Parts: sequence; structure tokens; C-alpha cells
Amino acid sequence: PERRLEEFKELVSRTHNAGLKLIIDIVPNHVARNYEGTSTPSGQFPFGAKDDTSVMYAKNNDFYYLPGETFSIPQWNNGYIPLGGEAHPLLDNTFKEVPAKWTGNGSRLAQPDQNDWYETVKINYGVQPDGSVDFALLPSNYSSKTLEEHLEFWADKPVPASWVKFKDIAMYWLVMGVDGFRFDMAEMVPVEFWSYLNSHIKNRNSKAILLAEVYNPALYRDYIHKGKMDYLYDKVELYDSLKHIMQGHGWTDHIPVVQDGLKDIEHHMLHFLENHDEQRIASPEFVGDANKGKPAMVVSATISTSPTMIYFGQEVGEPGAEHAGFGAPSRTSIFDYIGVPHHQRWVNDKKFDGGQLAPEEKDLRDFYKRLLTFTRDSKALMGAYEDIHYFNRDHTENYNYRVLSFVRWAEDERLVVLSNFDANDSYSFELKIPNVIVQEWGLKEGSSYDMVDALYGTQKTTLHIKEGIGICTIEIKPLQSFIFQL
Repeated sequence: PERRLEEFKELVSRTHNAGLKLIIDIVPNHVARNYEGTSTPSGQFPFGAKDDTSVMYAKNNDFYYLPGETFSIPQWNNGYIPLGGEAHPLLDNTFKEVPAKWTGNGSRLAQPDQNDWYETVKINYGVQPDGSVDFALLPSNYSSKTLEEHLEFWADKPVPASWVKFKDIAMYWLVMGVDGFRFDMAEMVPVEFWSYLNSHIKNRNSKAILLAEVYNPALYRDYIHKGKMDYLYDKVELYDSLKHIMQGHGWTDHIPVVQDGLKDIEHHMLHFLENHDEQRIASPEFVGDANKGKPAMVVSATISTSPTMIYFGQEVGEPGAEHAGFGAPSRTSIFDYIGVPHHQRWVNDKKFDGGQLAPEEKDLRDFYKRLLTFTRDSKALMGAYEDIHYFNRDHTENYNYRVLSFVRWAEDERLVVLSNFDANDSYSFELKIPNVIVQEWGLKEGSSYDMVDALYGTQKTTLHIKEGIGICTIEIKPLQSFIFQL
């Protein structure tokens, strides 16, 4: 532990030498209930050190307080026992905190509920208990203002003490070489703070990567345009929709609706199928088979100009099945020392060559490698998009709600993307390209065009132009996807 900062600097250096960037997690909404500012720079003060604890709220208090009340741990319900009943010297059902602070999720109870974030305390950003604020509000037209204009807006305005502390924290890590930040639960913090913080970050490093958790779609545009976030997790729209389809109780009909609703901000929405909060695809609680993620992965990676994130071990089918001692399996624990067996087989005693992978794990990783290599190099995937799913739902026999199709194009590259989410059934049909796309692509009536799948190069079909419509014969197996290049 005493060398942790030296080790971190070494990690930054190794990462940059490998041509990669490194971002770290910042949790702005709350800190640990037992927080101690042991690494606060000289001349600065830890969170709460200068707080007036005799009042519930003050603009420059870092925390909210319950004067005259003492914190009590929650009442455990429904058979829950901390640590599963395992003996531990800290397990004495007491924690001294006088006066009690508000809990991280906003609970104002001195004895929070078991389901509150009782191990955390909420940071005060100048939002009074009645919801009014002690900071300047951004004018509505600041959605279209530049980072420089946002920085200038805050230059002469007083801000709560917590804002300055978090700005200083971000600057500390930028100086150390960090390339950006992933902000936890960003929507629980006012968007004005993000304008203040992110304009300062970008002023220091214009290429810093800023990624945030915002799970209320109604707030997406404010946090992107006013809060100056580069990317938001696309969980509630695309991820949740794909998960339902993968599990068999969602229809592909919803995906074009999602894409249309996000088209003005698509480049700011981070696509993913796994992360530390979500279940592993291969876990029984999700779909129980990593191969069922293949069609969703193709769609997620190719449907828009959004960046795509792969969670470590996803590409080899890690199921998160280990019993870590904290919570239940289906996720890879971030709270415990635990192995990640599928990923470790790829690491192969630090040879990093996949030498211990099973054949099916090698095949899965090969799929991910092919897909991600293609998406990296394809100009069309940064170009135009058009849905052809609904056209085929209306005009194509045997085409149904388990299949999805769309087209992408730019300059001289034209793609027809097709995925079958059904794990049991194959489909055969005459896929149709609408006249508007035929015209856009300059395809000639009566002509035929060969198309080859870019993923594996083995599947071929021919697009025939008849009466202004493109028609090609498709035979697609369970969980199969094609990225046809014309």
C-alpha cells in the first residue's frame, strides 16, 4: 500500500507505452461513510474538515448533517446477515458518527434503511434541502456554447467548496498522466457542476475523455451539451432493449425506434453489452451462453457512430460464476479478491496468448477480433444509416421480429447488416433494399451486384435491382450475422 502511487504511475507509463489511454473512476455523488482525507495535499483540507456541523445545510459545507442525531446502522430484514454471519472484529453493529450525515442516495434518516446506500454519505453541491440552489444556473442557450465559453461563465462566479475540491482532485490526476475520467452516478449531481468541472478539465487537457453514468434519457442532452460530457452509457435505451431481445421476450422492432430517438446524440452514447454493474452474458441470469451475445454485439458495434466498449473477459465468454463472498454470481465482483477464470486462461501464465482457452472460447474471441477490427477500419460505420427492418417486415415473407437489418454507407463503401437473434431457428427470405437506398447508392435498374460478408468472407449473395428495389436471397442460421459489403 505504501507504494500504491508509484505503482499507479508505472501503470500510466506502461499504458501509454502500449499506445493506450487510461481513465479512472471518480465518484462525485458520495464518499465512504468512514472517509478520511489521508492524502490531501499540504495546505488543503479534506472533505468535511471545515464544515459547520451544527446546521443541516450550508453552501460551503461538504456534507449534509442531522444536528442532534446519532447515526445508527440499518435494521437488517428478510434474513440478511452481514458477511453471511462470519465473525469479524468490526462486526459490532456500531459506527460512531455524531451528528449523523445524509446517506449517499439522499436518505435523511439517522438510521438509514437496509436498501439505502448506508455505507456512504452524500456530497453537498450547493443544493439546499428544499431543492433550491446556491450557485448560478446556466442560461438555456449554453447548450450550444463552447467549452471556452463555459469556462469563462464560471470565472467570476462563486461556487460551493465541494466544486473546488473535486476540480482539484481531477487536476491532480491529470498532472499524473491520466487521460480522462468515468464519472459514477453523474445525474445525481447538478449539471452546472459538470459544466464547471469539465470545462476546467478540457482547459487543462483538450483531449481528456469524459464518460458518465446518466440513466434518465430525459437528461441525456443536458449532460452532453450543458455538462460537456463526451459520452454517456447507452444502458436504458439500446442495452436494455438488446438484453430483452437476447432473452427472448423483446422484439427487434424496437431497435430502429431506439436508434431514431438518439440519432442527434448517437456519437455521444457509449454502446456496451457488459460492464461491472451488469450481468455477464454467459451467466444463467442473463442468457447462459456467450454465443447469444454475437448478434447483439454486431448490432451494437455497427448500428451507429457510437463508440463500443468491451468488458474484460467478455470476448472469451466469462460467466461471472465464482462465489466471491459478496453478493451473488452473474457479475464479476469488484469488491473481492477473485479470479476471472476464462480471462485467466487467455492470460496463460502471463504469456497473453490464449494458450489455455477451450476451442469454443478461441472461436468466440476470434469473432470479437474480426468484428472489432472491421469496425475500426470501416468508413461506412462513421457515415450514414438507414433502417430497412420495417420495410422488410412489411414486404418480405418469413422475415420477422427475431431478425434485424439496416444499411450503412460512406464514400465508396456500402454495407447491409443483418442479424438473427434466434438461438434455434434459421430463416430464409428475399431481403429487400428500398428504392430510396437504391437511388442513394446509384444502383442501376436490371443490374446485379455481388455482396460478400466482411466478418468471415465465406458467405456471398447477389443483390438484384428489379423495379427500383434491391433483392437478395438470404439464408441465415441461428445467432448468425452478416455484414455484407457491396
